[in-house]
Amino acid sequence: MIFLGYLLALIVGVTLGLLGGGGSILTVPILNYVMGMEPQEAIASSLVIVAITSAVALIPHWRGNRVSFSVGLPFGLASMVGAFLGGWSAQFVPGYILMLIFAVIMIATSVNMIRGKRRATSDEPTQPSLLVSASIGAVVGAVTGLVGAGGGFLIVPALVLFGGLPMHLAIGTSLLTIVMKNAAALGGHIVSVSINWPVTMVFTAIAIVGSLIGARWVSKIQPDNLRVGFGWFVLIMGIAVISTELAPAFF
Repeated sequence: MIFLGYLLALIVGVTLGLLGGGGSILTVPILNYVMGMEPQEAIASSLVIVAITSAVALIPHWRGNRVSFSVGLPFGLASMVGAFLGGWSAQFVPGYILMLIFAVIMIATSVNMIRGKRRATSDEPTQPSLLVSASIGAVVGAVTGLVGAGGGFLIVPALVLFGGLPMHLAIGTSLLTIVMKNAAALGGHIVSVSINWPVTMVFTAIAIVGSLIGARWVSKIQPDNLRVGFGWFVLIMGIAVISTELAPAFF
């Protein structure tokens, strides 16, 4: 099962590099169900894995001028505050509740991926108000910090709809905010959770390889088709997580 988990780590990296998100949606269930980590440990480890992998994936996006620092930095700073508070609050929530919350987020984001989001019509980003960036960033940070989700599939639509970014910029900018937010969320989790660093770092290294592959593909593959297919996959996984967590109550 450990080998299978490491194999799936490659998929985690590809989705991060290609779509600017989706890594944590896969990472937490893989660490919890495939590699046998407790929910709180899986969430904390996921924050490490996705933060480092996103930082590496950010480099080719930055070199390709697909990152808006003027929008991403204010959004990311606000999300860091929410992420730290969400991560700290997780110690007071039972593990199965965290997994159920995570599954609900998986299903909600999968529906958004399948239905699609309205894209910005201009290739030039428009600067949103600071209040809007701070508010949306803080909310996304708090939710994803609580359940360990990097929030890429929440961040990308938010950057498009509220940040005025075209999709290619939103994907790269999402990676920037994920790095910032996950670092803050980890600070909230680490006070109460121990991490298996050897397993986490091997998983991270494999995910990094996948993220570089995904970043190279981003300009060659139609992201809408991939996003819809991945959305269905995430929907199935979300339903599976809910079924797994609720099964003991009925059987």
